[in-house]
Amino acid sequence: MDFARTGLGFLAFGIATLAGTAMAADGKAVYDKTCVVCHASGVANAPKLGDKAAWAPRIATGKDALLQSVVKGKGAMPPKAGAADLKDDDIKAAIDYMVGASK
Repeated sequence: MDFARTGLGFLAFGIATLAGTAMAADGKAVYDKTCVVCHASGVANAPKLGDKAAWAPRIATGKDALLQSVVKGKGAMPPKAGAADLKDDDIKAAIDYMVGASK
């Protein structure tokens, strides 16, 4: 009986873990859908993805500051990069993706 109970516990944990992973925001997908328009080409002085020199001072401000820049808008970038339906977790995932690709 204990073996069956333990097995069910592991199964439930596995399903919950997979569900959480599936629901987690995908930074590259958010970037590809919303951010790529400006950050691939550098439109309006947007730092290009992978440009370490352009990203370094922005990365140095910290992820909270980057999040606020996206949420509120900065320079030519409108609030939430013009995608009002973006959730903070989506934005954080995109920031993580862009920072990771630009270090």
